[in-house]
Amino acid sequence: MAEEEKKKKEKKIIVDEDWKKEAQKEKEVLASQEQSEEQVPKQRGRGPLPPGDFAALISMLVTQALFALGLIHVEGQEEKEPDLEMAKYNIDMLETLEEKTKGNLSEEEEKVLQSTLSQVRMAYVKVVEKK
Repeated sequence: MAEEEKKKKEKKIIVDEDWKKEAQKEKEVLASQEQSEEQVPKQRGRGPLPPGDFAALISMLVTQALFALGLIHVEGQEEKEPDLEMAKYNIDMLETLEEKTKGNLSEEEEKVLQSTLSQVRMAYVKVVEKK
């Protein structure tokens, strides 16, 4: 009887190997998901990019000029003083485009460039007058 009591007192350890396999599978799945997420650039809620055409180039330079003038702000950032030198640089780039593409643009592209350049110049003047 002493042996039977010893056996009852000894704790039986039952090793369940299945949980180890399942945990390893989950770990591998999570690792592969993380790896695939790292390979795909995050797009932070933006839609598809517009076509890379002349209008997009003009828009990019105008946006930079307006940002430098302090007329466009980044949400969550404090407002900064206008950077007139950077704004002038972007306006100069637009003027260079106008000069170098003269006679090579469609009528619509020419109108877009001229009107946009006129508007950004006026914005520059208004910001300078406020200072």
